[in-house]
Amino acid sequence: MEEPVIYQLHPPNSWSEAWANTLFRKKIIGAVILFLLLLIVLPFFFAVIETRKGVVLNDWLLPFIPARDVSITIFIMLWSTSLLMIIRCIQQPAIFLMAIYLLIAITLTRLITISLIPLDPPSGLIVLKDPITSLTYGGLRVFITKDLFFSGHTANLFMFYLCLQKKRDKQFAIFATIIVGSLLLVQHVHYAVDVIAALLFTYALTIWARRLKFFAIR
Repeated sequence: MEEPVIYQLHPPNSWSEAWANTLFRKKIIGAVILFLLLLIVLPFFFAVIETRKGVVLNDWLLPFIPARDVSITIFIMLWSTSLLMIIRCIQQPAIFLMAIYLLIAITLTRLITISLIPLDPPSGLIVLKDPITSLTYGGLRVFITKDLFFSGHTANLFMFYLCLQKKRDKQFAIFATIIVGSLLLVQHVHYAVDVIAALLFTYALTIWARRLKFFAIR
């Protein structure tokens, strides 16, 4: 797998060094503003999607997987990896720059694919309980079932894997990606195609962003 290049030349070693770079500063400010705007839009978007009539796919894998509630395990794997990512972003501004641009790209792509591909949830769905993720849906007691193609959980974890630099960090992130992607199927939260597509879209967006030099500041 081709590894994305975060920076040309040498990345800054600290936030003070990075912030002194005008291009880095502009890219970070612009990305943070856009990301905050997306967070405002998301609850309204999913409220509309949840009321829309969709199609139930004839999944090739889910009928062989008995549905079980594994919300706690998914929550632990997702947010422990997210915490690791936050720590590395604090330590290395280059990782933060890459992560926030990819997070925006993934979110915008998902808004498009979810809009264009109306799906109803799989048979046997057990609602995924995640109080943190629920905030992006509009509140702690808001549960969205049609946030389907493609899987945001899987995409974000795979994005963490692509962004992280240390070998053990990457091993943990790809392990979390595989486990969470599998457990989403166990809970019948997603179709198999949602999880597979998340990996393909995320990798393609990473390569695209690298070629457009979104991660470069020199």
